[in-house]
Formats: sequence, C-alpha cells, structure tokens
Amino acid sequence: MMLALEVVQLPVADIDRALAFYTAQAGFSLDVDYRPTADFRVVQLTPPGSACSIQLVVADSPVRVHNLYLVTTDLAHGRAELIARGVAVGAVRHKDPVPTWAGAWGTGLDPQRRDYASIADLADPDGNTWILQERGHRPQ
Repeated sequence: MMLALEVVQLPVADIDRALAFYTAQAGFSLDVDYRPTADFRVVQLTPPGSACSIQLVVADSPVRVHNLYLVTTDLAHGRAELIARGVAVGAVRHKDPVPTWAGAWGTGLDPQRRDYASIADLADPDGNTWILQERGHRPQ
C-alpha cells in the first residue's frame, strides 16, 4: 500500500492576505482558487518542488498549525531568498551535538552540513509556523 500526504489545511483569518503571503513572499504556486459562491472558496497552493500542497481555510478560531517542515538543499540560500521576498525568517541553528542530539542548539549551520541538522523558523501572517530544514546539501 502507498499512502501519500497530498494536502494540509491551514486556518487563516483572511484568505486574500494569506494568498498574497504564500504566493508573492513565500514563492508557493497557486494551484486552485475556486469560488463558485460568495460563501465558498477553495484556495490550494504548493511549495516549490513539493508533492504536498496547502489549502487556506477561513477559521475564526485562534488555533493554528505549527511546525510544518519545508526541506531545502541549501538552507542559507533558501533563507536569504525568503528574507529578500519580505518573509521574516529566524536565525539558522543546528543540532548540537548532532550524533547524540537531545534538544540543544548551536548557532548557525551545522559545520558538516549534515542532513536534518540545520533549521530556521518562519510564520505566516496568521501564526501558522514553518521550519526550514536542510537535507541533501552538496557544495557547489
């Protein structure tokens, strides 16, 4: 059996504001913006290179989704690109020590650029949070 995660719904207060953030700032591709009536709308976006999409869902509740992972082969470059687009991205940190990691963090990229060792955080305007994580880095 194969099971593939296709879509994660993100609760937002304002779909248009979230749509602008994810397309213009975060660089996601718009897959669907379907509004057959004034009261029903489906907006689906996909991060570059991903097989999993997000759907923006209006929610009056303050509950948000936290710690969704966006994986990149070059965390420093990906972070810089997001910042250049106006996204507030936290400082890069790495697991320390990596081989016996128990929750402590060191500053900056993992010196050996090991898979899953380096991360940075960001949030959308509604407080849904993301973790950028490096995997598959190959020096140029």
